[in-house]
Amino acid sequence: MEKMFEFAAKNKIRFSYRGQMTTEDLFDLNLRDLDYIYKCLMEEKKTSEVESLIEKKTENTVLECKIELVRYVFNQKVEEKKAAEAKAENAAKKQKILEILEKKQDAELEGKSADELKKLLEDL
Repeated sequence: MEKMFEFAAKNKIRFSYRGQMTTEDLFDLNLRDLDYIYKCLMEEKKTSEVESLIEKKTENTVLECKIELVRYVFNQKVEEKKAAEAKAENAAKKQKILEILEKKQDAELEGKSADELKKLLEDL
């Protein structure tokens, strides 16, 4: 993966989307925009793979690199989104557990006698 980013930097790879975008600009896009760019690149790849009797078929490493870069950024964003959702879910569960624990502690205190409550107050 590092080699791919190095290749992109050395070759000044740009993406045609709302003007010209650099590789690092891909990280600012949402999943839908990345998917659109990916589809355009795949269409370009299909077009370039059409055989011709006049033109020789050449390997397009820049195009392949672009496709892999978009795929990588897309997958990174999907993973980040999943991690954020899991973190939010865990925070919600933690909050719910704390609320239940607080209710149980309140119920435990309510179950104590007046003398026990006075003793607890004195200890504080």
